Amino acid sequence: MVTAIIVAAGRGKRMNSDINKVFILLGDQPILLHSVLTFSACTEVDNIVVVAAPDEVEDVESLLSTLPEIKGWQVVAGGCERQYSIANALKIVPQSTDLILVHDGARPLVSKPCINRVIQVAREQKAAVAAVAVKDTIKVVDEHGSVIDTPARNTLWSIQTPQGFTAELLRQAYDRAEKDGYLGTDDASLVERLGVDVKIVVGSYDNIKVTTPEDLTIAEALIKQEDTRCNNKKREGENMIRFGMGYDVHKLVEGRKLILGGVEIPYIYGLDGHSDADVLLHGIKDALLGAAALGDIGRHFPDTDMRYKGVSSIILLERVREIIAEHGYIVNNIDATIVAERPKLASYIPDMNQKIAEALQVEVGQINVKATTTEGLGFAGKGAGIAAYAVASIVKNK
Repeated sequence: MVTAIIVAAGRGKRMNSDINKVFILLGDQPILLHSVLTFSACTEVDNIVVVAAPDEVEDVESLLSTLPEIKGWQVVAGGCERQYSIANALKIVPQSTDLILVHDGARPLVSKPCINRVIQVAREQKAAVAAVAVKDTIKVVDEHGSVIDTPARNTLWSIQTPQGFTAELLRQAYDRAEKDGYLGTDDASLVERLGVDVKIVVGSYDNIKVTTPEDLTIAEALIKQEDTRCNNKKREGENMIRFGMGYDVHKLVEGRKLILGGVEIPYIYGLDGHSDADVLLHGIKDALLGAAALGDIGRHFPDTDMRYKGVSSIILLERVREIIAEHGYIVNNIDATIVAERPKLASYIPDMNQKIAEALQVEVGQINVKATTTEGLGFAGKGAGIAAYAVASIVKNK
């Protein structure tokens, strides 16, 4: 069971508004409802707990009551700090809950793919947070206004919500923080104090937090942009099918793991590359991006960017799925062929199909990976490298 805690107990003083910012209209509905409706629409989310300011609990309950078709929900009074508000919510989260998501009610543009990705990684790794890479150079400044350090930009990420944790871990983190009198800036900081690794999930720059009037202006523009995109999608036709082809090749070298289709395969050599060099997934990603006319993986994940050094291609495949989803497409099917003389791959292909299907959020029957040899001909036949071909079809997302 997955429970989403949506925090809406802050006053939003920087918004310069007479009312709580979560009640301000964004498009045709209050900011808070955007988040509630998105989480409710996620099939993985079972119920929702909204944290409201003590004097606004009834107002939030009345607001949610106008949405009869949303998932089961409860409203709880918050505290004087965000951490205390979430602690109150944890008291009413069902004991049967396995995974808890925490989200800022003032982030109305969170997407379902982002939520699902956080859930998936949190299930596997116990703790996951949505985040985006920092674009600007960051300076550390002392109390006199002098620069004392410039951290490497490729190590810096801007943390967003949702943040996802196993229920047991999050409760343990909050109990420890209360015992130690520690007040953190987010839920992940409490979990980090337990020595638990928190994994980054690539979020979206659209997932902004509405804190100031300028943020509201940006959010309104993004909402209008999305409405325009949806209208264009309808005009183009819901059943449009597009196709793309991908190809990639990497040489085999010593001292590297051999990863194909997200599966580690025992072998004396591995593929050389900037990321994990998963030639199969690289071909599939290029096919998907090509089908959507969105360039190639070199454009989105350049090998000059150290953020992608050694990164799992499964993570990047998930991001490609998000990218095409942002343009209105979902995956229809994938057909791919690995070209390798050695090692023998037949027994690993079912796992590859499964991992690719999970990353693309489709049924395993929509993925078909094959392997072939070149009968000793060419670089693949001589065992110098491995190549992969992929064809992808995508359809307009209804």
